[in-house]
Amino acid sequence: MKKVISGEKHLLTPVFGWLERAIYRFCGVDPQEEMNWKKYLVSLLWFNLFGFIIVFALQLTQAWLPLNPAKMANTSWHLALNTAISFVTNTNWQSYSGESTLSYLTQMVGLGVQNFVSAATGFAVLIALMKGLINKTSQQTASRQQTSDSYISTKNETQGLGNFWVDLTRSIVYILLPLSIAFAMFLVSQGVVQTFSTYTDATTIEGVKQVIPLGPAASQIAIKQIGTNGGGFFGVNSAHPFENPTPLSNFLEMLALLLIPSALTYTYGLFVGSKKQGWAIFGVMMILLCVGLGVSLYAEYATNPILHIAGSMEGKETRFGVTNSIIWSTATTVASNGSVNAMHDSLSPIAGLVAMFNIMLGEVVFGGVGSGLYGMIAFVILTVFIAGLMVGRSPEYLGKKIESFEVRMALIAVLVPAICILAFTALAVSTQAGMAGLNNKGPHGLSEIMYAFTSACGNNGSAFAGLTTNAPFYNIALSFCMLVGRFGVIIPMLAIAGSMAEKKVTPVSAGTFHTDNWMFILLLIAVILIVGGLTFFPALSLGPILEQLLMQTGVTF
Repeated sequence: MKKVISGEKHLLTPVFGWLERAIYRFCGVDPQEEMNWKKYLVSLLWFNLFGFIIVFALQLTQAWLPLNPAKMANTSWHLALNTAISFVTNTNWQSYSGESTLSYLTQMVGLGVQNFVSAATGFAVLIALMKGLINKTSQQTASRQQTSDSYISTKNETQGLGNFWVDLTRSIVYILLPLSIAFAMFLVSQGVVQTFSTYTDATTIEGVKQVIPLGPAASQIAIKQIGTNGGGFFGVNSAHPFENPTPLSNFLEMLALLLIPSALTYTYGLFVGSKKQGWAIFGVMMILLCVGLGVSLYAEYATNPILHIAGSMEGKETRFGVTNSIIWSTATTVASNGSVNAMHDSLSPIAGLVAMFNIMLGEVVFGGVGSGLYGMIAFVILTVFIAGLMVGRSPEYLGKKIESFEVRMALIAVLVPAICILAFTALAVSTQAGMAGLNNKGPHGLSEIMYAFTSACGNNGSAFAGLTTNAPFYNIALSFCMLVGRFGVIIPMLAIAGSMAEKKVTPVSAGTFHTDNWMFILLLIAVILIVGGLTFFPALSLGPILEQLLMQTGVTF
């Protein structure tokens, strides 16, 4: 991935190089053009707007278009709005069931394509940020790396962040597409359906007639996991045997959703010229993942005072058991993926809290493709700033000073989604429209509403599923949250990239605060948890924490 980002020759250049060049010629892109952060952002926004229009229009016209064997009707405007924004923002929130709502054409040309380009958009933002962090450091970086990085040696004297169209194209052609092709072929071998056949009518042994949905699912499942998208071809996602048929497919789908986000930490270390920087960030992410997983497993296997059993199977995937359901719930909420193989609404209160809190942290524990790492860098900037105040020295990161502009932008990226979560949760619980779709009372009902807005603002896409959201209020409110959660972070992070690209490098001295050791790892974890804890603890106290305390006393709602 580092070679792809840097424009170096690599293993897949002879295989897909022609496709990259053909895309540039067809779209009229000059791959040598350098963009500043504003031009990069404008290109990104226009591209995403175009994608939204395509997906929105497909849903409103699918009844008259081909590849609609189940005769799906056109969707309502507010559901079409929600779904289009959902897939453009890499959220993949589903207020619908795909097998009863969307045609094959809409799933493939609309949702499947967005699975690629929305993931690549996050990848492109990360690339721009990394280039901004190392710009104007060519001599120093070259001496430290002792490599022949073609991009650093030729481009770093400019204030440009590269080219959005090039970064987008390379991410898809050389990374997302090859991995998805290979993974889709594996999924087909396991029994995931991939067909244009019409739905099958069947009669069970008991004589009950049943319609078995089919479709080109494997190709979409592959990129939904690899691209950290999460939107299932079928309504129950990876709990459906046609999406996740075997224990092996279950394991590799869980691995796939963490594959690129975790690997990008090492890529980051290579790109900035210090592997230790990448390992430090990986260490923070892995510690938070393991702690959350451990707490969830303990809570789920603890004896339920009401049911008088440990390890309840209610809502779990019976083929894979409690452990695999909890591993998936933890992985999908740290990775901004949102796919599920069990119902999060059935998790124990503490396991549900962990899943929700993983998203509330900003999806920075590995997170989405690109988005997890640039979200983590926002916390890195805040940590460096706080550490600088503690030691009485101007904060620096990778040899560049962190000043008020970068801190303000990082705070916006961290706090705007959090404010949106709390504000819309409060709006929903205080209005008739917000309470109309609620199926549970008490603290669990609050958790269902709060999880929905948390998932939307965090661009995750998973749900507690006890809340009916296919209504104008929730479709519109969640759409707004998804836009804020996506572009409310992208815009300030690109602004940081542009600002850092203009800065000169400060030589390392005895007073430099190192960002690649255990002290920094612990400080970074503390900042992430304190920001998340102080922001959401009061609301969580009224939801899953209160539900856990009531459960211990035998009270149910």
